[in-house]
Amino acid sequence: MRFAILSDLHANLEATEAVLADAREHECTHYVCLGDVVGYNANPHECVEIVQKLDCPVVKGNHDEQASLDESSRDFNALAEMAINWTRAQLTEEDKTWLRELRLSRPVRDFTIVHATLDTPEQWGYVFNTLDAAASFTYQHTTVCFFGHTHVAGAFVRDDGVKRVKTDQLMIEPAKKYFINTGSVGQPRDGDWRAAYCIYHIEKNVVEQRRVKYDLATAQEKIIKAGLPRLLAERLKLGR
Repeated sequence: MRFAILSDLHANLEATEAVLADAREHECTHYVCLGDVVGYNANPHECVEIVQKLDCPVVKGNHDEQASLDESSRDFNALAEMAINWTRAQLTEEDKTWLRELRLSRPVRDFTIVHATLDTPEQWGYVFNTLDAAASFTYQHTTVCFFGHTHVAGAFVRDDGVKRVKTDQLMIEPAKKYFINTGSVGQPRDGDWRAAYCIYHIEKNVVEQRRVKYDLATAQEKIIKAGLPRLLAERLKLGR
């Protein structure tokens, strides 16, 4: 059994399709989505449809929440606000209802998924360091929890203390707890433009970080053609 763990698609159809193709090539049998299906990029409706067709466990991201509202709660910066206003106009009422009704966290098999933090998932806090991660570990009742939101891949491990580790090939030890960020499919922010996701090899107890090239030029062209801020296209190439 192999789970493809996807997060922060952000309406990037080209990246999403490339990641799903890579997951099939690596014989993934199940899929999970950690939220922020929409926002920033130019294919929100199409990405909602893709995730719906996967018929997989999904949790709500902050962009999903904002896109499902009649108007924003003013929590976004100007760039994100322009993108979410455009996104809202592209979604059907059915899309918005689906996004609105997503849960904030949920168990999947013997692991947990959440978009932001486990302690206060509705507040959309960011986990960048061990102190941030420690708060979520207090509420983590499974060995593994996957999260997104920061667009930066990596993992936090709690044993005697909390430390940060890489996820290239992470062996899961039952005596420890793991809070694992898969990185972003649609808008990575770690300096690498390639789409990021993880494969959880259940039988081997291994989490594998994957990076996948996609049709970047087409994704950028769509953003510009849609009238979205050009900076959103430029940052894709920078991975920032």
